Amino acid sequence: MNAIQDWTGPDDPENPRNFPLSVQIFSIVATTALAFVSSFSGAIYAPAQDDVMVSLSCNYEASLLPLALFNLGLAIGPLIGAPLSEHYGRKAVFVLTTPVFILFLLGSSFAKNITTLCICRLIAGVFAAPNVNNASALILDYSEVRYRGLNIGIYYSVPSMGASLGPLVGGFVIQATGNWRWTQWTAIIIAIVLWIPLLFTKETYKKVILRRRAIRLGLSDQSSHQTSKSKALRYFFTVLVRRPLHMLFTEPIVTFVSLYNGLIYGLLYTFVTCIPWIFRTYYGFDKTGESLSFLGASLGTLTACGPFVLMDYLFYQNKLRKWNNTHDQYVQPPPETRLVPALPGSVVLPISLFIAGWTAHYRMHWAVPIIFQGMAMMSCLLVYAGVSIFVLDAYGPLYGASASGAMMLARYAMSFAFPMFALRMFESLGVGWATSVLAFLTLMMAPIPWCFWTFGERLRRKSKYETSL
Repeated sequence: MNAIQDWTGPDDPENPRNFPLSVQIFSIVATTALAFVSSFSGAIYAPAQDDVMVSLSCNYEASLLPLALFNLGLAIGPLIGAPLSEHYGRKAVFVLTTPVFILFLLGSSFAKNITTLCICRLIAGVFAAPNVNNASALILDYSEVRYRGLNIGIYYSVPSMGASLGPLVGGFVIQATGNWRWTQWTAIIIAIVLWIPLLFTKETYKKVILRRRAIRLGLSDQSSHQTSKSKALRYFFTVLVRRPLHMLFTEPIVTFVSLYNGLIYGLLYTFVTCIPWIFRTYYGFDKTGESLSFLGASLGTLTACGPFVLMDYLFYQNKLRKWNNTHDQYVQPPPETRLVPALPGSVVLPISLFIAGWTAHYRMHWAVPIIFQGMAMMSCLLVYAGVSIFVLDAYGPLYGASASGAMMLARYAMSFAFPMFALRMFESLGVGWATSVLAFLTLMMAPIPWCFWTFGERLRRKSKYETSL
């Protein structure tokens, strides 16, 4: 095997899957922590809206924009991060984009008007996005195929947990300091602390490792560098712009999964915006109580890992072992087997929302809606992880990145849009009916994983793109 074209074998020491376990764990923890702080930095602003209205003399809608625009930045960011990682590697992108993200958070902390705050938060989101998207790619670099779903499924809970913990911490920060700007400074301090360990990680992207090995061995060809740049340019326009949009509107699997995932992220940021209002209005919570009311959503995202791992172990891993025993070559089971966590999640989600909304409406003990908000978030993560891994397996390494780009566009577009109207809807309809609107939307989406479970193979056969058949 040519050492500059591929790994020399299963034991190639430069293959990230052969790195010492301690190196792998350190790298995964460091990058996952950066993904966490990126979403945390967006959501920690949520409790600051009232203070920003007073401090910067703006109306309520304008005070919401810095929260929503950060999420819009997360949608735009991969257009920068993905081409850079394609050419320079995962580590270089983490190391270079994070300081820019931190600098614009610093700019937002010193903003003197709402326009400056919005612009700085938008650009901060753009440069925070590679931390979220490239972290999953790095985990895949380390993961054997059989453990891909398990590792990525666990990782998916991390950015969501950051988004639900951010308002909880932000509320306490504002109480302790009396200054909304400390929400930004707190995020900056945490980001700097968590960025430093990245400097000591190793590169994991195969193409970059092989290119560096070729240079080290004196076998690099300048023309190949020119070719790689042209390939990177084509990758940018094809994989990150044209193809995801085409798949979003022509591939039923991508279309409906993107809609479902977008609704889930919109629901998450509806909770970020509305949970304090619910418990202040219906239970008379003070500022401390409002911050603590996020515990249900936070614990729900955290505990989603447990049932996901259990279902993956009991169903997918068992299915994989039986599949390998009956096939001559190693071939993965049908992608539909990845949907198992999403099936119960799609049923529990609307039920949890209905109970959370109406128990708060009738002012049952405050613990009841908090528990069911947590169950709703746990269900969201089960659905999100299950359908996302299904899509990645369905479209494989060739088109999986484009399908992932389409899903990312939908989820961050809705997380940008939902905060702009969610609180007004709750104020107009009340917690019972407003939450019921969300529950009805999730109920309408609930058949999606069940339909793919039943008809997924038939849909994949009709796809315009190569899928796992």
